[in-house]
Amino acid sequence: MSVTEAWVAPAVKQKLVRQQIDLGPLGAEEVEVQVEHCGMCHSDLSVLNDEWNISQFPAVLGHEVVGRVVEVGSTAKGLTVGQRVGIGWNSGSCMHCRSCKSGEHQLCAQALPTIVGHRGGFANRIRADWAWTLPLPETLNVAEAGPLLCGGITVFNPLAMYAKPTSHVGIVGIGGLGHMGVKFAAAYGCEVTAFTSSESKFDEARQFGAHHVVSSRDSQAIQKLAGQLDLLIVTVNVPVDWDALIASLGPNGRMHVVGAVMNPIPITAMSLIFGQKSVSGSPTGSPVAMEKMLEFAARHNVLPQTEHFRMSQVNEAFAHLEAGKARYRIVLDADF
Repeated sequence: MSVTEAWVAPAVKQKLVRQQIDLGPLGAEEVEVQVEHCGMCHSDLSVLNDEWNISQFPAVLGHEVVGRVVEVGSTAKGLTVGQRVGIGWNSGSCMHCRSCKSGEHQLCAQALPTIVGHRGGFANRIRADWAWTLPLPETLNVAEAGPLLCGGITVFNPLAMYAKPTSHVGIVGIGGLGHMGVKFAAAYGCEVTAFTSSESKFDEARQFGAHHVVSSRDSQAIQKLAGQLDLLIVTVNVPVDWDALIASLGPNGRMHVVGAVMNPIPITAMSLIFGQKSVSGSPTGSPVAMEKMLEFAARHNVLPQTEHFRMSQVNEAFAHLEAGKARYRIVLDADF
């Protein structure tokens, strides 16, 4: 079906309006999915406000999609009509570059963001390349699973790459990303220290699985952790006490940034050289990494803490998110 209903952002910072859109003919490698639920990520807000200077309007936002396959392209593989699937930040990649052929599709220079130059999931139907359309485990609570497809993989991937069950892991920021980071790290078996600027979140951080909670505004408290952390995942998008955080790393420790901090991060070479420390970052993850994350989440019952809105309340949901009131992820339930 080429014509569908969607909530469309007509221009930067404008309220979304319900419109009919024409998806055109289904591509041979594409899959069409009827949307049941779609998470609302802070990245949707960033694209709506064109904070990264990559937005294209009119835009259909939404990139944490859960739904059922309704049509499969002629050369699409591994999916069947009626199957419940998820679509995340990317909806396609070239499949022939070095990154794609090595299994790191998320690093493809031609990776297609679901909400930039492509119609996203705040719609009745969405399309994506078959490789980026992920079967969901049957035991996963699909109504809550959407945020795993962007926020979840964003914090799971560095844990899978750099942590061990014996690692002492710090999570900076207990928000949409960070609360899932704490849950994943705790389920993995790590000793978890949560850093938050809000004392009102201390108890919640412990409920999510943190063994220790530290105020990210308290430099002296952070300094007491000097040399203790193996991996520090930074999920915030605001400046913090970078020197104190780097000092909290032990030998061979790594600070890994997944929050879109727009300001330069000041780091002295000597703070890295002594201790052989590293600073890195990553986007979401490959389709295989996302499948592993979904399997892990289903096995350990790791799900985001969510608030639900009807999709017809999308503008109210955006206002709730922009006001910083979301605890901790928003999911829109399709009501077309």
